[in-house]
Amino acid sequence: MARDEKDQDGGDLDAALLSGGRQPVARYTLDVPSGRWWWSDELYEMHGFAPHEVVPTTQLMLAHKHPDDVTRVAGILADVTRTGDPFSCTHRIIDAAGRTRVLGVVGQGDVDAATGEITQVTGYFMDLTGSQEAFAQAQATEAVSASAARRATIEQAKGALMVVYGLDDAEAFEVLRHHSSVTNEPVRELAERLLASLAGAHDGASLTRDDLDHFFETPRPPTWASQVG
Repeated sequence: MARDEKDQDGGDLDAALLSGGRQPVARYTLDVPSGRWWWSDELYEMHGFAPHEVVPTTQLMLAHKHPDDVTRVAGILADVTRTGDPFSCTHRIIDAAGRTRVLGVVGQGDVDAATGEITQVTGYFMDLTGSQEAFAQAQATEAVSASAARRATIEQAKGALMVVYGLDDAEAFEVLRHHSSVTNEPVRELAERLLASLAGAHDGASLTRDDLDHFFETPRPPTWASQVG
């Protein structure tokens, strides 16, 4: 599985993932213990179904994978449900109408802190079929992989806010978005600074509300350009 952590140009994909409204991006959740899937309406449509026309299952998803890609995708799914590690890949599917589509998928697992077990896998599908007509598959994979790394950073930062401040997913992202506008930096860079700050301050101790309050009250460090300008 490709896990390219390089920060490359994936701005268009990031915009689709992080913006509101209806986008050509589908969301999914897999409850690992029960094996139950949740699909957004867009994911049904990518597979050629009307929303909720079928019950999404692992067997159904793998049945629609291209025969040349199904073994690789099954291995990726088995890996993430075992380790929870962030992943990204591109692969082909055959939708319900018999059309071949190229999809990009990113995701990661959530770990139960008490047991160390993976409780669920969440992420996004992107229909890259149109892009594949203009660009090589390697270029599309590169963009998806870069976005996966960005998304993982933002999700970790959101998770810290959700646990400590008692926020839901949307509220946690709004806190990051608001402070990124105050400090005039991308949300991903703010998330990276937050994670680095918390990691450097704790050595395994419990994260507190004071830690987050201090981070958000502290001005963004000046960049090298501003220091010499």
